[in-house]
Amino acid sequence: MKDDAASFTEEAVSKVPQVTLGFWIIKVAATTLGETGGDWVSMSLKLGYLIGSAIFLVFFIALVSAQIKARNFRPFLYWATIIATTTLGTTMADFADRSLGIGYPGGVALVVALLAASLAIWYRSEGTVSVQSIVTAKAEWFYWITILFSQTLGTALGDWVAGEDRGGLGVGYEYGAMIFGAGLLVVAALYFWSRVSHTALFWAAFILTRPLGATLGDLLDKPVAEGGLHISRLYASGILLAFIIACIVLLPQRSARREPAV
Repeated sequence: MKDDAASFTEEAVSKVPQVTLGFWIIKVAATTLGETGGDWVSMSLKLGYLIGSAIFLVFFIALVSAQIKARNFRPFLYWATIIATTTLGTTMADFADRSLGIGYPGGVALVVALLAASLAIWYRSEGTVSVQSIVTAKAEWFYWITILFSQTLGTALGDWVAGEDRGGLGVGYEYGAMIFGAGLLVVAALYFWSRVSHTALFWAAFILTRPLGATLGDLLDKPVAEGGLHISRLYASGILLAFIIACIVLLPQRSARREPAV
C-alpha cells in the first residue's frame, strides 16, 4: 500500500512542470495571448464580455478535466489549460470592471477577495498551497481555480495601472509593463537572496506576470493614439501562439519533483 501511495503521489505531481526560466517565458507569452485573444473574441468579434466569458469557461472546464484525467505531464495540454485560464481571466476582469460598472479599483478588490478565498479554502482543505504537493483531483481543481483568479487579478491590475478611465491610474502601457517587470525583479531577488517562502513568491510572480502580459498585449493591439502599436488582435494572437508552440518544442519541459511544502 505504501508503494502504491508513493507511486500515485509521483504520478500526480508529474503533471505540473518544473518552474524554470523557460516556464516563465512561456507564461508571459501565454498571458499576453490571453489579453489579445480574449479581446479579439469579446471586442473584435463583438460578442461581449459575458458571452466571451461563457465561451472560454467551457474550454477551461474541458481542459482542466482533461488535465486531471491525464496520467502524466503533457506540456501541450498543460499550456493549453494555462491559455484557457488567461483568456477567461481577461474576459472575466473586463466584465467585472466594465459591464458591472465597478471600475478598475472595484474589479481589483473583487478579484483579490476571490483569490484570497481560493487560497484560504485550498490551504484549509489540503494544509498547503504548494504547487509541488498536488496529489489529488481536488487539489488540482484548487490549483487551476487559483490560477484562474490570479490571471483575472493580473488583468484587472494591468488595466487599473495603465488605464485612464474607470478609476485607472493612467500610467500607460509602456510604463505599466516597466512597473510590473520591476516587481518581478524584486520577487526574483527575494527568491535568490532571502528566506521568504518560495510558495508565496511563486504565487506573487504568477500574479505579476499576468499584468505584465496584459500591458504587453494592450501595447500590441491598442491604437497608436492610446500608446499602442495597433496590430490586429487576431494577427498578434497568431504570432504569440506560434511563439508559445516553438518554446514548448524547443525549451526543456520536465515534470516537477515532489518537494516538502514551504
